[in-house]
Amino acid sequence: MRAEEIPSLTLDSYQRAARLVLTNHLITRSYPDRLALPLIRRWATDLRDDLHELFGYRLDVTETTARLFTPTDRLDPESPAKTASDRTFDRSRYAYLALSLAALGRSGSQITLSELADHVAASAAQIDGVELSTERASDRDAFVDAVGWLAMRGAIALTDGDASGWAADPESGEALYDIDRGVVVALFRPPRALQHLRSVQGLLAERSGDTVEVGRRVRRMLASRPVVYAAGLDDEERLQLAIPRTTKEVELLTGLVAERRAEGVAMIDTSARMSDLRFPGTGTVSQVALLLAGEIADRVLDPDAPVPEHLPLPEQFGSTLVEELDRAIPESGIADELVDDTDSAGSDTNPRDPDESPHEFPLIEDAWVDTTLQSLVERYGRTFAAAWQADPVGLGRAALALLERLDLVVPVTGGYLILPALARYRGVVATIRERTPEIDLFPSTSEDTTA
Repeated sequence: MRAEEIPSLTLDSYQRAARLVLTNHLITRSYPDRLALPLIRRWATDLRDDLHELFGYRLDVTETTARLFTPTDRLDPESPAKTASDRTFDRSRYAYLALSLAALGRSGSQITLSELADHVAASAAQIDGVELSTERASDRDAFVDAVGWLAMRGAIALTDGDASGWAADPESGEALYDIDRGVVVALFRPPRALQHLRSVQGLLAERSGDTVEVGRRVRRMLASRPVVYAAGLDDEERLQLAIPRTTKEVELLTGLVAERRAEGVAMIDTSARMSDLRFPGTGTVSQVALLLAGEIADRVLDPDAPVPEHLPLPEQFGSTLVEELDRAIPESGIADELVDDTDSAGSDTNPRDPDESPHEFPLIEDAWVDTTLQSLVERYGRTFAAAWQADPVGLGRAALALLERLDLVVPVTGGYLILPALARYRGVVATIRERTPEIDLFPSTSEDTTA
């Protein structure tokens, strides 16, 4: 491992480079910032070897880009593309993004926004269920969001005009972009031709029982998941997780700190730069989620309260997304003569040994969660953001969705299964900072002021 040979004085720089490339699989001269690419290029040789040895990743570094190609072990619905205003991409925006990439790959060195829209509209007309009409403001807004995503990553660079002006009025507004072909090529390079697949599972990595590949798979989990639970692993993966060297290697490469418990391992990011989700964090949703986590932990661990019912994780936990995506694959776009129907590249879930007793987790009923959320709103509601004060039900859903994303709870029929890592938030204490009252410049009388 190359990181073991790096002097301690420069190890921090190397670990920052590793965190950068693991967080941003595409790095360009402007994305995520102008200092990122020079740092990656400085450590390119060492990073290339370590990333392949530990994770099975391939790092390609050119003069203008650094691209990390990663095998996908499972589909992750919690890492969507987002707009500049942090709004999650919907189906139309994803379609416009893919079609824009295809159009840019066939274009020259420059393109206007209206010209790109015409190319995307022409391609969309050939696909059932996809349409781009520049006469509809909603379509223009979605298209501009997709273009903005590409511009943020350096695939195109605005040289004249304004995209928002075109979105407001395509007759009078316009924008001109330079095209960086190197970034365009690096952005979309799937492991297999999509026209050869009937299922999205064909894009997932093969589940090999080879010891080296099992170790790489476990390290990938450690570097990408909030928590790696032993209950969700097979026997070989549990063995690799238990070996101290597995976590030590990830710590050395990334600078993360392993927190090991009997139930699993969490890699703690003390730099707060390797994840797009910081918890505990600022904002009403994060604060309510933290308070709710503390209440749930106190309830589960309270020796005086009734013992909650314990249930195993759902058998098909994680397979719903695969089914939904497979139903959305357009049959007309599949090259039947090139499809390998026997392919079983990956699986979105770990098969459970029928002879193994499933791990069970405490169940907290929906009624208790609703009551607790209502209590939190009554106690702390005046400190919430105004939008959430008007929507306490939506706030509760958002807080629970955050805990689910952090692998702290799992929604099931009738309530939520509580996963072990949530216990670290037991005993949360809320401190409300009161606003300093404004000085009364016009007291009515001196007597009233004294009072």
